[in-house]
Amino acid sequence: MNASVLEISGAGAPGVRERVLAGEAVDVAVVPQSAMEELERQGKVVAGTSALMGRSRMGIVVRKGAPLPDISDADAFKRAMLDAGEIVCNVASSGVYMVKLLEKLGIGDATKDRVLKLPDTVKVMEHVAGSPARAIGVGQLAEISELSDKGVAIALVAPLPDAIQNVTAYNAGVTAASREQAAARALAQFLAAPEAKAVFAATGID
Repeated sequence: MNASVLEISGAGAPGVRERVLAGEAVDVAVVPQSAMEELERQGKVVAGTSALMGRSRMGIVVRKGAPLPDISDADAFKRAMLDAGEIVCNVASSGVYMVKLLEKLGIGDATKDRVLKLPDTVKVMEHVAGSPARAIGVGQLAEISELSDKGVAIALVAPLPDAIQNVTAYNAGVTAASREQAAARALAQFLAAPEAKAVFAATGID
């Protein structure tokens, strides 16, 4: 990394975690707070460089043009999940939370055969876009917004109701493998600065 070139590589949180654990020479890693703490414990992220970028909430999508189910409260959400033809989620934190939520609501057994786990949110949203009307997808609001803007044929139903919402905090930190420590520290600090957070807020990250 230098003053004129910044290369950005996107991946789901599990993929970023594995790349950093493997010692890949990335400069700044952006992962959920829990993963960042693990990377710090293992010496893969430089202690003291991790900073909060923002918090992302979860939402529900359907195929564009499909009827929007009612998920206005926890009971309505439960009925919508029981009526869904498929419940599509990723294998990262949002997918893990979704499966636990279905169990907590007492419908884990009733829905388990309809839960489809895919490697990342891109594949989740693309699958829903090409699925029958009763397929429901789950993801972070920021990722849903980004993919919808890129033309993936999905429609946001709504964020999860507050009573069952899951908030994921994302941190940026400098990796121990970075060959440009000073520049990496400056970037990590910038990503957590008020100016950057104002930009993130427009994508659903608060």
